[in-house]
Amino acid sequence: MSPSWLAGTDVLMTDEPLRAHVPVLLDRVVELLVDAPSGPIVDGTLGAGGHAAAVLAARLERHGQAHLVGVDRDADALALARARLEEEIVADAVALDWVHGRFDDAPEALDGLGIGEVAGVLLDLGISSMHVDRAERGFSYRKDGPLDMRMDRDQALTAADIVNEWPAEELERILREYGEEPHARRIARAVVEQRPLKTTTQFAAVVRAAIPAAARRRGSHPATRTFQALRIAVNSELDALAAALPALQDRLMIGGVMVVLSYHSLEDRLVKRSFADAAAGCICPPELPVCTCGRVPNFEHVVRRPERVHAVEAEANPRSTAARLRAIRRIDRQDHA
Repeated sequence: MSPSWLAGTDVLMTDEPLRAHVPVLLDRVVELLVDAPSGPIVDGTLGAGGHAAAVLAARLERHGQAHLVGVDRDADALALARARLEEEIVADAVALDWVHGRFDDAPEALDGLGIGEVAGVLLDLGISSMHVDRAERGFSYRKDGPLDMRMDRDQALTAADIVNEWPAEELERILREYGEEPHARRIARAVVEQRPLKTTTQFAAVVRAAIPAAARRRGSHPATRTFQALRIAVNSELDALAAALPALQDRLMIGGVMVVLSYHSLEDRLVKRSFADAAAGCICPPELPVCTCGRVPNFEHVVRRPERVHAVEAEANPRSTAARLRAIRRIDRQDHA
């Protein structure tokens, strides 16, 4: 998709107001980003602007100025955050830019805005309450709505297209890869047999019936993994993340910090590997007596082992319990020469 990155870009909201997404690990995110060097902060998953508002306020107090590049693929969320931040963060020393696009569009958008290096990047991955709580968006198996699941409603592909048109083999593949669903084959065959399926609850019922009775009685809702897999496929979430991580790391200035909140093992695995590669030094075989590759790390781990929410936050916001936070900082290669 082509991102829109002019500060004056108009984005219209729907008639139904969005419920604000509760920012996860807010204090920790602010702590990690407030001390980053003076410069733009990219929030690649702006949502309702909860993290961005707190980070902007803290950086304005710390540095005397603040600059946010807010990115979101959901036009409704972008409009909500824009209205909130332009009302709450009013100061001549604050610059706000808006990008309607995926977070892997951010490097191109930064070029369009004339921004080279950035001081920080925040990616709060996964799905927000604003999506789950609105039945018409089609993300929830608990609320009857259309099989949609598009984070960007300008894109063509919907969940209904995948459910009703993709062959059983492809359905099985995405359920195994993106949902880690052990009953992927049974579910895929049942879905094909019951086509056409039009609503989320209708689809969830077919998934539930396809899973063995003993498995249905264990753990979360039987359709949880399938809905996750379908949502990831509709929105190309893992492809976008794999492209965005190295590209946004490359835009960080010396001392710049990237913070990522992931919510399932597939996301966290990509983040862990990307951060480990960025912070890796010598890659010579261990049997060599001296280093011949000359590789020095570009980054250092700030949060290497993923941090989780504390009990108080988990009780107040049960959806936050899956969150895992990791962070890295760009370092001066000369310090490791």
